[in-house]
Amino acid sequence: MSFGEECLRDREVATRPAPTSDEFDRRLRECAEFFRQPELAHLPASRVAEVLDEFALTGRYEHTAEELLVGAKLAWRNHARCVGRNHWRTLKLLDARHAVTAADLAQACWDHLRTATNGGALQSVITIGPRPLPDGREFRILSPQLIRYAGYRQADGTVVGDPAHIELTEQVTAMGWRGEGTHFDLLPLLISVPDEPLQWFEVPRDLVLEVPLEHPNYKWFAKLNLKWHAVPAVSNMDLEIGGLTYPCAPFNGWYVSTEVGARNFSDSDRYDMLPTIARKLRLDMRSDRTLWRDRALVELNRAVIHSYRKAGVIMVDHHTVARQFLDFVDREEKAGRACPTDWSWINPPMSAALTPTFHRLYDEPDLDVRPNFVTRQTGSGCPV
Repeated sequence: MSFGEECLRDREVATRPAPTSDEFDRRLRECAEFFRQPELAHLPASRVAEVLDEFALTGRYEHTAEELLVGAKLAWRNHARCVGRNHWRTLKLLDARHAVTAADLAQACWDHLRTATNGGALQSVITIGPRPLPDGREFRILSPQLIRYAGYRQADGTVVGDPAHIELTEQVTAMGWRGEGTHFDLLPLLISVPDEPLQWFEVPRDLVLEVPLEHPNYKWFAKLNLKWHAVPAVSNMDLEIGGLTYPCAPFNGWYVSTEVGARNFSDSDRYDMLPTIARKLRLDMRSDRTLWRDRALVELNRAVIHSYRKAGVIMVDHHTVARQFLDFVDREEKAGRACPTDWSWINPPMSAALTPTFHRLYDEPDLDVRPNFVTRQTGSGCPV
């Protein structure tokens, strides 16, 4: 089933099935374990007893704002695929559990972008929307990130824009949205809430900080007219805290340079810019043995790092973030905690063997550790 077909079935997509008895028992254990976390040790015993009793009786309870923030921070700390966990304690919470309509959620997302962007001095932010209703219906953002670029399939098979978002582009176009047809059209935000039809919302331009790319040595690079946005706010993963699920919980840190330079612009199924850059560099492209892709990749990533620094937008390079991650691992070990790590995700997509994260083993990823951010079982759930 395509993304568009899933969205047309928004009532099914936005409904969570009732838990089985085994799942209920698991979630009750997660609830008890969450309230035993050292970060919540100051809570009175009466609060913990109240929560456990209510959860056992109804399968529901309400987190306080403090509990919610602690849970979100621990979810970041526990997420095996994130190399940026060194900064987990800095996460800021925007509480949007009061939202009722799709417009309410859209406004919460705009507040998120404003807070996270912070003029380029990016802040790690999570916005948490309402929990599922008692009948299982959910509030969800179906867009993979708050900011994404459209992809337009052409008659000759080529793509203008980002090929990763062709189906999303076609879906919102069928719903009435019209883009300009450029390589960097901002897609609207697609939101599903109970008792309303699926809706899209144009992202306000003044909330989207973009960085035009240029190279520190090659003037021709700026004429490629490449740019990328500052804030990577993932919006299609579930947040699970203390036995409860928050299906609407966009969150962001900041980019590792290789995410933009070695994936978004370099992957052959994304913007695929390496051949263009290699031709501009006049590299020998007759054989892979000339390493023309590698040389173009390095120059592209130099341009990304240089441009973000010049624009005053926080971005970390893959060497620095690898050292920061090992500092995090060391602190976790000293605290007596396991550090679930997906080796294939925390190593960069270029020059991996030059980073310290490459040359060691880690605790195996624990898919059941909670709190955590969880890939959504319905719809797309890629956190990249």
